[in-house]
Amino acid sequence: YLKVAFNVPLPEAYTYRNDPASPASVGLRVYAPLGRREALGYVVGELDEPDLDEAKIKRITRTVDKEPLFDGRSVELARWLSGMYYCGLGEALGAMLPSGKREASVPAIEAEDFEIGEKPLALSSEQAAALSRITRERSGIHYLYGLTGTGKTEVFLQAAEATLAEGRGVIYLVPEIALTGQVVEQAERRFGAKCSVIHSRVTPSRKLAEWRRILRGEAQVVIGARSAVFAPLPNLGLVVIDEEHESTYKSGSAPRYHARQVAMKRRAMEGARLVMGSATPSAEAWSLMEEGQVERLPLTRRLSGGAVPSVEVVDMRGEEGAISHRLAEAVRETARAGGQSILFLNRRGFSYFFRCRSCGAEIRCRHCSVALTYHKDRNALVCHYCGYRAAPPRACPDCGSLDVGWAGFGTERVEEEAARLFPDLRLRRLDADSTSRKGELEAALADFREGRADLLLGTQMVAKGLNFPRVKTVGVVLADTTLNLPDFRAAERAFSLVVQVAGRAGRFSPDGRVFVQTFRPESPVIRLAAALDAPSFYRLELEARRELGFPPYSRLVRIVFRSKEKEKAKEAARSFAEAATRVLPPEAEILGPAECPLGMVAGTARWQVLFRAPELRAIHAPLGALLASWEVPSGLRLEADVDPASLM
Repeated sequence: YLKVAFNVPLPEAYTYRNDPASPASVGLRVYAPLGRREALGYVVGELDEPDLDEAKIKRITRTVDKEPLFDGRSVELARWLSGMYYCGLGEALGAMLPSGKREASVPAIEAEDFEIGEKPLALSSEQAAALSRITRERSGIHYLYGLTGTGKTEVFLQAAEATLAEGRGVIYLVPEIALTGQVVEQAERRFGAKCSVIHSRVTPSRKLAEWRRILRGEAQVVIGARSAVFAPLPNLGLVVIDEEHESTYKSGSAPRYHARQVAMKRRAMEGARLVMGSATPSAEAWSLMEEGQVERLPLTRRLSGGAVPSVEVVDMRGEEGAISHRLAEAVRETARAGGQSILFLNRRGFSYFFRCRSCGAEIRCRHCSVALTYHKDRNALVCHYCGYRAAPPRACPDCGSLDVGWAGFGTERVEEEAARLFPDLRLRRLDADSTSRKGELEAALADFREGRADLLLGTQMVAKGLNFPRVKTVGVVLADTTLNLPDFRAAERAFSLVVQVAGRAGRFSPDGRVFVQTFRPESPVIRLAAALDAPSFYRLELEARRELGFPPYSRLVRIVFRSKEKEKAKEAARSFAEAATRVLPPEAEILGPAECPLGMVAGTARWQVLFRAPELRAIHAPLGALLASWEVPSGLRLEADVDPASLM
């Protein structure tokens, strides 16, 4: 008999009779009847005797795999994931395992493709000291903290080499593969065929083939985004989390895991090292470093002849356009000197919203609680949450006034303004709209890297991991966008974005300049980001979090109730909160029920209840029991999120 878990939100595995003609065992995938359909499941256990009435036990239909896809250790991790994040065991395995049915052929990395075994770079004294601390013990948690350009990647790679020399494997996590091609290239040059790259653009069949290579021990260095943390290395020795602060490490669908938490669990289970790194650590990581639970390894010197750039805050309250006079002149000076510039704005589209100048009404999405963004190139109002489109109205739908138009600005409008201000410069725009087709992002980055563009304009894409030697000037077009969000992490995100974007300037020369444009020059977040003063920012931010009782000084569980009917979502949230008051201990707090800041998304009403306690154990088990027993009304969806990254 077999215990089979399915990728559905059910906590249990089900008992099936094995097929004597084609017997399955733990680690194999099988098809088996589930209700009225046949479903793909994962064999997680074997029984000699049935654990229920034999007449009720159905037989598996067929076995998918010839060799096991996972082992007992993977099942143990999946059980932890299931318990920690309130999801089914099969859902946990579904998040961990590749979904391909057949293996693709994996092209080997040939010697002529790369100079295999490329020699490690000579380390600075700071880098050497950091590497020595990391490799001194077989297990431990360390944090490489330093501005961009201080050589974190080389320390990561040499720590990986040292771990391989011990006969142990390495997982190297990056926030987004498309934006970290340089890291992948360096690793492939260094490790050749020992390297495996796993990410969302790889086909399921290719992922399955890579997974098998890792299981067989053919690939010992696994590079990938969030889900690569589950790579089945037989003897894991090191997990690297590059740009640890990035929100992409948190999954947005069940199981809503954070790769950092999973990495910490695997480190504890398998006796591995964990090394994180960033110029702007998450508040949680900074707090752990201050408390001494994670060892901070500082890197202070830029290694390619660069220096910390000069940063100037520009008050936009007297400016007319999106690009200030100071920034425009700096871009022109940089171009005259043969350098390149980057403009960053965290808003795509032409304008941020379309409004009536007579009555102030905004044109909002029919299905979401957000203003529509005007896209001039398509002459359409677009919702960036559900994709709804509408033609710009000629008159205000509320008051009938003809005085309607756009307000605020997005990357399209900045592109138009830049083209007018800098007619002689070659400009490339980098956002989700301009790089929607395959290969466009890589082509735009290659153009800029190889000098075929003078000015790069983009959203968050240009803030992450990019290394361009000729960039002298960086402009943050509007530093306020993230600050205005109703989320306790808003200040942390705003600080991080400014510092990360500033890190693109002057990496290889001492004359890098950064201009931070803002309507709030007095904001301490903007001021400290411009000063690149992380210790002062984290001190202020952690004091505020302590006073308000937010992480890292508490743990949160967020339950979201979604329904097409607003009253149904509201009533379910109220009913659940009321039930929770009867099972939670006195130290637990219930915040809400309340409408989510984005109350409607894609025509679905959203209400939430937040549960908060100094320690997770005070709320985790009682909420788990309540979720398991609570009957979800028809027409309602419930989402449980442990340690939410966003409250939007």
